[in-house]
Formats: sequence, C-alpha cells, structure tokens
Amino acid sequence: MNSSIVEMVNFIVQYATDFLMPFLLIAFILAVVVRVLITIIINRQRLFVKEFCKRVDKDLYLNPDTHGSFYNVLKSYLARTYFECFELRAKYKRRNADHVMTIGDRVFLIQDGIIRLIDDFLKHARYLRKDASQQPNFGEISNNVFSSNPVFNRVFGLFSMSRANEILNLLPGIFIVLGIFGTFLGIMRALPELTAMDITNAEASKVVIDNFLIRISFALTTSILGIVLSVLMSFLNTLLSPESAYMEIVDSFKSATEILWNKSENNQINDLEPVDTDRESEAVNSFELAIANMYSRRL
Repeated sequence: MNSSIVEMVNFIVQYATDFLMPFLLIAFILAVVVRVLITIIINRQRLFVKEFCKRVDKDLYLNPDTHGSFYNVLKSYLARTYFECFELRAKYKRRNADHVMTIGDRVFLIQDGIIRLIDDFLKHARYLRKDASQQPNFGEISNNVFSSNPVFNRVFGLFSMSRANEILNLLPGIFIVLGIFGTFLGIMRALPELTAMDITNAEASKVVIDNFLIRISFALTTSILGIVLSVLMSFLNTLLSPESAYMEIVDSFKSATEILWNKSENNQINDLEPVDTDRESEAVNSFELAIANMYSRRL
C-alpha cells in the first residue's frame, strides 16, 4: 500500500511539475473567455430591459393618466420593444454595429431568450387581479422569470451559466493553491539531486548546489504565477460581475412593470387600445409569430 502511494506521488512530482504552469495559463485564458461570454449575454438582457423601460418612461411622460388593460398594455410594450430591437434592426441595419449585433444574437441565442422571457412574464401577468387588496410582487415575478429562463441560464445552450459563474468565483483561490502546490512539487523534485553532492569535491558540489538553486527558483515562479493570475482573475470577476448587473436588470424591469400596473384600469385580456395602430399591430403579430416559430423548433 505504501509503495503504491509513493509511486503515485513520484508520478505526480515527475509530470505535474512540468505541466502545472501551462495548465494555469490555459485555465486562466478559458476563464477569461467564459467570463466575457457571460458578460455579453447579461449585457444583451440589460439592453433589452433598458429599451423597454425607455418606452415605458416615454409613455409616462406623454400619457400620465390611467388607461387600458395591464396585460394588453404590457404585451404591447414588450412586443414593440422586441420588434424594434430585433426585427427592424435585422431588416434595415441602419448602423454598422447592427450587423455585428445581429450575428451575435444568433450565436448567443439572444432572440430566443428574449421571446421566452416575454412569453413567461405574460403568462404570469395574465392571472394577476387588479381588484386585489395588495399589489402583486413584481420583483419576485421578474426574478423568477429571469432566473428560470432556459436560454439565458446556459452559454451557447450547452453549459450552465450559474455553475460556470460559481467556478469562476472560486478560481482566484484555486490559482494560489495550485501555485503553492507547484512550488512544493518543484522542491520535492530538486531535493534528491543533493544526494549526488560530494563534499570532498568542491567544484562538483558547487555545480550540484547551483542546479538545485536554479530548480528552487523555477519552482517559486509557480507560486508567483498563481498569485498574479489570482489577482487578475479577482479584478476581472469584480469588473465583470454578473450579480450586480442581474440585480440591476430585475430592478429596472420590476419598476417599469409597476408603473404600467399602477397606470392600468384593469387586467382584462381583450381590451387592447394601441397608441399607434399600425406599428402596434405589426409588432404584436411579429412577436406572436416568433413565439410560434420558437416552440415549433423545440418540438
């Protein structure tokens, strides 16, 4: 049993020392890529919510009086925001950035995620009662809709975004531990060379000592690399933190829906009163067609 453990440790010392630093660098590069991908998805959600809130604020300024059904008004604003952010942009592409953004939305499945987000929120809004004594908790509804979105919870639809974010938050500590671990491995690998030192031969002993010190200094670079990568990863995690951006998205969406709820007279489903009939009708029809196409692809 002891011999097996010794052989395993020798195997780790022999190979891990050589491959640990490349492994740390590759892990850091992959972590940066994943962090950037998560940030892109979060920012696209924030952009859609920002556009939705902009339209709600404009309506609050132009039409401060209460009017219409909450469900129909909400559906109208969400559908128009979707239509103008995706359908019209892809059709006209007025700015150079529109071409890049259209490709990015397809790669990251942003459009499908927004469709699913709107559809899920409308399903909750359909069953709210305007005559209830207490206002619905739109913060809880918004958080539930965003957190349960199957598209935005996965990067490229493959691996869990929340799980990846948890791992990225642990990486700074892991980099330090692996750096120290590499230093100990380097020392363990260098120590046996001292057995070849002959104290009667000063020149040969000097060569052995010099080689030993070189290996020790090289082993210490693993710890330095681990500390540097840990600092960089901590800074990146703070700079591109998805938690703060997510809370901002949920709070903004909650505030906009509360405004529409307070402005609405009821929550009847068949009481649509669009401001711009042609644009509203086109936006709603386009959104309903997008929902049908998305669910047909899933089937």
